Amino acid sequence: MYDSSTGSYSVIPYATNGYIGLNVGKPDWDTPCGGGGFACSESNTSYNIYTGGMFNEHFGAELGYVDFGRSDRGGGRTHAHGVNISLVGHLPLGGLNLFAKVGTLYGRTKVNASPLAGIGSGSDSGWEGSYGVGVGFNLSPRSSVVLEWNRYDLNFVGVGRRDITTTSLGYVHRF
Repeated sequence: MYDSSTGSYSVIPYATNGYIGLNVGKPDWDTPCGGGGFACSESNTSYNIYTGGMFNEHFGAELGYVDFGRSDRGGGRTHAHGVNISLVGHLPLGGLNLFAKVGTLYGRTKVNASPLAGIGSGSDSGWEGSYGVGVGFNLSPRSSVVLEWNRYDLNFVGVGRRDITTTSLGYVHRF
C-alpha cells in the first residue's frame, strides 16, 4: 500500500512505512535426542526473511519465512521451517527501537530417525504460536541493525508440540 502523504510503501494491507529484513542466528531445539547412543546435534544456523508495515508509529504487522536448519536426532535428521505472521509493537527511543512480536507460525517439520532410537519418523505441519522481543539500532533513516530473540512452537512426529528459540542478528531496510 502506498501513502502519498509520506511517500512510503508497505506490502501489508492498511499499513505504511514498510520494511524488509533478513536475520541470521542460532536456533535452540527443544526436541528429544532418542535412545540407542546416536549422535545428537543442533543446527548452527537459522535464518528469517520478512517484510512488514506499520499501522501507526507504535503498531504494525509482519509476514516472514523462517528456516531453523537441520538437527541430527536419533540416527537421522530433523528439519523445521515455516511461515510466520505477527503483530508488532514498536517503541522508538531516538536511535534505538525496542519491539515485541506475537503471532502464529504455520510450521512444517520432517523427522527421519532410526527405528532403534525410539523416535517416530514422518512429517507434521500446523499452526502454532510465536513471540519475540528485540532491539534495533538505526544506521540511517532507512536502515537499521536488529538483535532479536524469538520462540516458535512446532509439531514434531512422535513427540508433539515443542519449541525452537532463535537468537539472531539482522538488517532491516525501510521503504
